[in-house]
Amino acid sequence: MDGQLGVNGENSLTPQLLEQFLELGSPGQSKDELDSEIKSKAPLKICGVKAGGMTSMAIDNLGALWMWGNCPQENSSGEGGLTFVSSFTPIPVWDFHGHTVVKVACGNEHIVALVSAGETHKGDDLVCFSWGGNGHGQLGLGDRESRVRPEIVEKFNQDSQWTAYEVACGAFHTALLTHRKRPSDTLESMCWTFGLGDKGQLGHGTTQSALVPEPVKELPQPVYLVSVDCGLFHTSVVSSAGDVWSWGMEKGLGLCPDATFTGTDAGDAISPLQISGGVHGHKFHDPVQVSCGAAHTVLVAHDGYKLWSWGRGRSGVLGNGKAVDCFAPTIVLWPPLNEDFKQEELNINTGKEEKTTDHKGSDTASEMDKKLSLAMEEVKLLQSKLSVMERYASILHGSIFGKPLDEQDIPISLQNSGTFDMAKEWENMLESADRSKLVRLELFYRNMLAGVKDKMMKKRIQELIKEYLPSSTQGK
Repeated sequence: MDGQLGVNGENSLTPQLLEQFLELGSPGQSKDELDSEIKSKAPLKICGVKAGGMTSMAIDNLGALWMWGNCPQENSSGEGGLTFVSSFTPIPVWDFHGHTVVKVACGNEHIVALVSAGETHKGDDLVCFSWGGNGHGQLGLGDRESRVRPEIVEKFNQDSQWTAYEVACGAFHTALLTHRKRPSDTLESMCWTFGLGDKGQLGHGTTQSALVPEPVKELPQPVYLVSVDCGLFHTSVVSSAGDVWSWGMEKGLGLCPDATFTGTDAGDAISPLQISGGVHGHKFHDPVQVSCGAAHTVLVAHDGYKLWSWGRGRSGVLGNGKAVDCFAPTIVLWPPLNEDFKQEELNINTGKEEKTTDHKGSDTASEMDKKLSLAMEEVKLLQSKLSVMERYASILHGSIFGKPLDEQDIPISLQNSGTFDMAKEWENMLESADRSKLVRLELFYRNMLAGVKDKMMKKRIQELIKEYLPSSTQGK
């Protein structure tokens, strides 16, 4: 209803064409000049989109920035200040005409963009601009005054030794990834945050807000960060080596009001916490991107072949087959096994069709191809079963110990001999456990025992009712 769909003031259940992207001119350009220019140009193409709060943004292939929904404008009362006016269709941000917008992000009321210093983007020439609401210093301009038009964040201006290459916005805070401008001896990067910090979402070791960009100093160096994103009140980053760190509300998990952390485990993470990578240790191999929802985090790793998620799990948002909160990464059930098998079957059938049209192929080669296809099916099936077992073991281990199954958690006896003495290994585990681990185990045992007793009581009541009803009926 505020125009964030970019078509009209109404809601829509189906995708709608945004016709405004079919044309783009210059400020003050006449309609005849615009029509002539459109005929001589190729159609515009969208290269990137971002959405936040009640605002939507898009960057086209000419480097122009478009926005719709709640757009910041000067207060029409003449008293100055900022107001938000709903635009039901995309409008260009003319302040960047003659420059190339490369990245953009938006929070509840603020926008941050990385824009080329010149007409085109060349290497390390990006400048950081911000505008919109600034009640918590989320624009990074050194004050709390809102801005109607984009202004340069001086820390990342054209003369800065740092150049920003990634940007993300939370509800009222901002995060940037930067590296030193070339030439530089090392390819290291740094994460900077500013804005609201009451839940530790800035990662500065305090809950204070910051009006200018400040580095997240407790991230290890040297490290090269490839992706950053913000939830409402938490921030996550991932390095090229596959290390993930999060900070902010409820141990960097985001909004988890039902979290059962106790003792020293409770509270917000005001500094970066490293997220464990499951059975492969702390690292998520070949990371691609980290993305934060309001209260959960999703990581793409293994060059796009695996998805991990953690945080609040309501509505099945974690994609792990459950709707419960997860305080440690769980594997997303993707791709669905049935779709995977359908694709495999399609590939096999396509191969068979091609073989029938190729009359030059020998019978021996055809038979070999069939055997290879069958073998691949067997391997695929075994991989699927192994993946399901790995997920089940990780979920079960996480329910008991509060963290995913790590390779070092597998008993040595099972690794070496294949035999497993359950009682002995359990005794060894209890002997080596610290107090916090024992407290968690006790809590898990109590909850499990209470659940079993409750079920037994209900079943006994049902049995008594069944016994009583026939006898009471006969008595009448």
